[in-house]
Parts: sequence; structure tokens; C-alpha cells
Amino acid sequence: MRALKLLSVFALTATMFTSCYREDIIIVDTAPQLSLNQVLNSYELWYVDINQTLGYGQTPFLQIAFTLSFRNGMLFANNNLVGFGSQGNGFGIAVGDYNAYDNILDVYHDVDGFQTFDVYIINNNTIELYNPFNDTSYFLKGFQRSNFDYDFIFYDNIHYFLQEYNAWEKVYTSNFGALNEFDNENYLQFLSGGNDNSFRSSRDFGISNTNLIFWDYTGVYGVGNIPGNFYLKRLTLDYDFFNNEFFELSVINDARIQLYHNASGTVYEFVGRGYIQYLRDGSTMGKAEVSTNNPKMRTQMVDKKPNPRQSKRN
Repeated sequence: MRALKLLSVFALTATMFTSCYREDIIIVDTAPQLSLNQVLNSYELWYVDINQTLGYGQTPFLQIAFTLSFRNGMLFANNNLVGFGSQGNGFGIAVGDYNAYDNILDVYHDVDGFQTFDVYIINNNTIELYNPFNDTSYFLKGFQRSNFDYDFIFYDNIHYFLQEYNAWEKVYTSNFGALNEFDNENYLQFLSGGNDNSFRSSRDFGISNTNLIFWDYTGVYGVGNIPGNFYLKRLTLDYDFFNNEFFELSVINDARIQLYHNASGTVYEFVGRGYIQYLRDGSTMGKAEVSTNNPKMRTQMVDKKPNPRQSKRN
């Protein structure tokens, strides 16, 4: 709120022995300024809008996270779509500590170590985290858990969900539909790799250790929308030296998917094996870790732009 303060000034003109009255209106901003800690705590979830990123560098924990939460000095993140919305009551997992003062945010991340940012308030629910060491800005949008659309984020990023298991094992084939080559494929693996994501398939059967699967074929996969049904996706498997295979992809639960093979009319179900939890909590033993060879990074789907921001630190 802005308060109005009225200042009355009386002036006496001696030469005319008359008095004049002048009223000046001065606007004084009496609204309390929020501290950075108060700003960070004003929303339960901060969605990392990866496509708004400015600059050519990367801050790994921000590049991986879908959401961040700042809770009494502890930093939480939703890095996985498996369990998205339920893990940690919607906050995700604890990934480090933070300290906020003036317009500076210092993060002590369990995996990435110390990171520091200049924080700029863009509007009432958007902040900018500027990393002066790589000249890159990430933009975070604030939400409460009650009005955050977990489902939309999940299905809009479903290609990352496919990457969160070491392998997908075929566990069901319908008894209707024409015979086709894909009947012989029993394992699928989806690998991260930017916009052109790779997949592998195997004809092995009954392999308990996913690291022992022999991968017969490799290719590139893509996931697209199907008009009129946001929850149904089109999965394309582009095999090297073979024709493409097209499926309608639906999610049964966090570890089970259904593929409807358009050409044959066959329905398949696959179960995820070997869950990969990205950015483990460093204080907890036994959690899955990011693969050092192929860590999942969210990909900016628009061209990168130079960052006009410059650090104001001395």
C-alpha cells in the first residue's frame, strides 16, 4: 500500500500583510520491502522455466531440476518425473542447503558443490537466478502445491520419464493384432542426448540384471502430441536400416507404460527396470545416482541467446 502524507506550509508575505496557504502532496512508499528469504519462501514450488534461460553456460542442478523449493535453509528439488507430485509431499528430495542475504543466493549442493547467484525479482511470481561465473540466467516461476499442474509438466516432458529407467521390459502382448517384427523386441532403453534422443532394443528374454542385456538395435526416438488427447502421445522408433515403428504411448503408472502398435493393432505393456534417481541426497546411502556417462539434462528447446545481464558485484 502507498500512504499519502500531507504537508501544509504557511507563508507570510510581510510586504502585503496577507497570508498564503500552500498544500504539497508527497507520496511516501510505506510498503515493507520483502527480504530475499521472504521472497523465496513466498511460494512452495519454483518451476525452472528452462526455455527462458539466457546465456551459453550451464548450472547442472538447475539444468536437471523441474522445480526447486526453499525451506528453512534446505533446498529441495523435483529432478525426476517418476514420483512427480508425490515424492517428498510434492517437494521432491533434499539436494543441499542455501543461504540468502541482500540479493545473493548461495547454494551448497550435495553433488555440484558451492554455487552463488545474483537474484532479481522480475514480477510477482518470477525471479531470475544469475550465475556470475558462467554468465547464465535461469528463470523460476512461483506456485503453491495446490495450484501447480503436476500432470501437465509430467506429460509435457514425458520423453525424460522414459529415460528414468535403465531398461523397459515387455511384460504383456495382446493376443489380437497382426504378427510383426516388434513382437520379438523384449527390452527398450531410452537414452538422453538433446533433441535427437537415442534408443536401443533387445531380443533378450528374462534378464534380471539390466546391465547384462545385449542390445541388438539402436536408433533415434521421438515423442509427439496427439491432437485432442494431451495424455496420449505418439512414440516413433526410428531403427537404423529399418522402417520406423509408430505407437500410441500411454502411461499406466510411474513404472508401467502401454504401447499400441498402429500398423498391427497389437497392444504391448512394458515395465521399468532399474530406476535412476537423479541428484541423490548426499546424506542418504543406497540411492541411485546419475550415470556419469549419460546424465539427464533438460534441453532448451529454443535457440540459446546471449545474456545481457552483468554481475553488479564488486
